[in-house]
Amino acid sequence: MSRRSAPASPTLSTPAAEEQEPHAPHRYRARIGALAAGAVPVLAFPTPGQAWLAWVALVPGLLLMQRAPSGREAAVRGWWFGAGFILTAMYWLVPSIGPGLPVLAVLFGALQSAVGYTAHRLLHPRLTARRAALALLVVPAVWVTTEYARSWPALGGPWALLGATQWQHPAILGLASAGGIWLVSAAVAAVNTGALIALTAVHWRPRALAAGSVVLVLACGPLLFALRAAPAGDGAVTVALVQPGIVEDPQARFEASTRITAGLVGQPVDLVVWGESSTAADLDRDPAALDALRRLAAATGAEVVAGEDARKADGPISKDAVLVSPTGVVDRYRKIRLVPFGEYIPLRPVLGWIAGVSRAAGENRAPGTSFHVLAATDRAGAPLPVGALICFESAFPDMARTAARDGARVLVYQSSTSTFQHTWAPEQHVSLAAIRAAETGRPAVQASLTGVSAAFDAQGRELARLGTDGTGALTVRLPLTAPGTLTWYDRIGDVVPLGALAVTTGAAGVTVAGWRRSRAPRHAGQPSAPAV
Repeated sequence: MSRRSAPASPTLSTPAAEEQEPHAPHRYRARIGALAAGAVPVLAFPTPGQAWLAWVALVPGLLLMQRAPSGREAAVRGWWFGAGFILTAMYWLVPSIGPGLPVLAVLFGALQSAVGYTAHRLLHPRLTARRAALALLVVPAVWVTTEYARSWPALGGPWALLGATQWQHPAILGLASAGGIWLVSAAVAAVNTGALIALTAVHWRPRALAAGSVVLVLACGPLLFALRAAPAGDGAVTVALVQPGIVEDPQARFEASTRITAGLVGQPVDLVVWGESSTAADLDRDPAALDALRRLAAATGAEVVAGEDARKADGPISKDAVLVSPTGVVDRYRKIRLVPFGEYIPLRPVLGWIAGVSRAAGENRAPGTSFHVLAATDRAGAPLPVGALICFESAFPDMARTAARDGARVLVYQSSTSTFQHTWAPEQHVSLAAIRAAETGRPAVQASLTGVSAAFDAQGRELARLGTDGTGALTVRLPLTAPGTLTWYDRIGDVVPLGALAVTTGAAGVTVAGWRRSRAPRHAGQPSAPAV
């Protein structure tokens, strides 16, 4: 008599089964792939400048996270992805922080482990329409939350945010006028998520949902741009940006800037802007340097915003934007957000050794205590409030927003990137001025000692530039928006990242509750909860 084998019973996945890991060679191949995938989005930033790539650049990394054998492995792949991104985007920091860059990549890369776990949890096969809808909301929210976390000034600040890839596309930057750079990042992350769903989903419902969401997101930027296409105008001002080039000696640099400014005599200039560290003299204690600037202001008919990098009477060195008129110093602003390692070393007693193996700051600069708008006037004597910020401060959306709310008509950034002259840093830096202009609805200029110096209108469109191989004065006419004009972002601030944080926190809470239920002891005979 033949014996029939019993039918196989359906198996249910268990937490233990889910956490089984692949063999080490396969695991590390996938992680190295994630590290390489982290470099792909960087190609969308300046200098490579392939902005179109940003809309699909996350897909290779997300795919590796989606197909991980467990949530834990997906989180690790997200970590490696984040480390690859930081290493590539900020490779030019090596002269400043040396061996600190890999440490930075590991620390900041860890934030992306949350993206890896989320992608696996919501996008693993077989993908349902419900999970696809959640992914289109939660994955971009988690991405923006990680960007917001590493943007905390104490951790370094918001450099290489995903939305910055779109700086040359004012129609996309229409999103920035509503929700800041954070909304642009969220849009790019959402389109990448939708692209992954469209590529990997089996059923038509999640694919259709993803396609519709992508079309909707891509339409929002141009729509918002069109709504702001004709901001209320209120005249224009002419600004001259002085770029002396690479001049190492501080006195020679001051004299070069003086000669370039003297060449503006006879031109209808309203404001002259020098770069960061354009003078090493304390203008409150150096009458010769101050007299030279006063004479330039009188001869050109335009006030001068000089960049002072000097030791003050009370001892420490600080960096100031100093407004000088024919009568002397009118106003000054002291830089409040210093460059980690470049201008100060965090935890210097512990990390001070980095200065011995790199170009990190030999001593800490002294930060200012608060921001305020410089009370400048144009050549006719009319008020021209200027939001003058210094170098690295162009990375911070909240500072430009504060300047706009305090009445600034023009955003002025002073910069010096000579240490990174032949890297991607100068182009990455100048792109931030375009974004701040779009966010605040204010024209923005950047005067750099060695380039790039550039000017942007109130929607982030580039009006003029002088590259890193140029010297001289870049003179540009800036259309002004009416006093008191505020964008939605000026009014509501960081609602987008705070909303993303709320979504991320809620998703984390649901996940933790699910873990607790799955591990809770069950009474005999009690059925298991169905898998989602």
